[in-house]
Amino acid sequence: MRVLVADDERLLADTVAEGLRRLSMAVDVCYDGYGAFERVGVNRYDVAVLDRDMPGHTGDEVCRSLAESGSGTRVLLLTAAAGIRDRVEGLGLGADDYLTKPFAFAELVARVQALGRRSAPAVPPVLEAQGVRLDVARHTVTRGGRPVNLSPKEFAVLHVLLRAEGRVVSAEDLLEQAWDEFADPFTNVVRVTVMTLRKKLGSPQIIHTVPRTGYRIGGAE
Repeated sequence: MRVLVADDERLLADTVAEGLRRLSMAVDVCYDGYGAFERVGVNRYDVAVLDRDMPGHTGDEVCRSLAESGSGTRVLLLTAAAGIRDRVEGLGLGADDYLTKPFAFAELVARVQALGRRSAPAVPPVLEAQGVRLDVARHTVTRGGRPVNLSPKEFAVLHVLLRAEGRVVSAEDLLEQAWDEFADPFTNVVRVTVMTLRKKLGSPQIIHTVPRTGYRIGGAE
């Protein structure tokens, strides 16, 4: 899942982003509305977590723009205003959910994961293929009932491949969906991550390379 976190409270934004990254989400961060508009114009996000009161452009403006664009990005608005009228107004802008500050990080995670499952196309909370089972909410992977300990990036790559349901996913798409905006497109980080992921999942191999195209779950090498 790729997420944008935009909040002018830098410590809060960075803390939320780091927590989501530990759950294998690719997270971009900015601290004002200008940065948010710039990023949603370049990248496709599953979920955008937006503070309503950012400088430059407000979270309301970014939310309205995303809703009108038809991008499919789900929006979670953050605000210190807890009144019913404020919540109704925020949802009326096109937001999918609303969370008041201060909040428990566990609740924010649950809401982001729920919005991710509602993205287009909808993503089920548990993905399975050839004995491999990935549980998004519990952040666990098993193969044949055996726990598989994956790094956050390995988990994210497996998630993207399982979501593709056997379709080929290019290295470029994996880089875009599993890494943040600072990933170097000229490194071999995708190839190395897939290699270590294969080792941890064991035999028989379920991740196969399609020469000059990408990777997929299932099918012959």
